[in-house]
Amino acid sequence: MPWLLRTIACRAGPVLRGHTVCQRASVHTRPAKEKVGVVETTIGLAAFGLGILGPSGWVLAHLEDYKKKA
Repeated sequence: MPWLLRTIACRAGPVLRGHTVCQRASVHTRPAKEKVGVVETTIGLAAFGLGILGPSGWVLAHLEDYKKKA
C-alpha cells in the first residue's frame, strides 16, 4: 500500500506545485583526455569486484561461525 501512496505523491506533486525547472546531471561532457588501457581497466574492475564481492564472500565463508554465536 505505501507504494501506491508514493506513486500518487510523485505524480501529483509536480502538478500541484506548478512549473519547476527540471535539473539533470550529465554523466559525461566530452571524451576522455587519454585512452584508458587494458591494465587500468583490469585493475578497476578487480577492485570493484573485490569491493562488492569481498564482504559477501566473507560472510558466506564464516556463516557457520555466525550460526554458532546466535
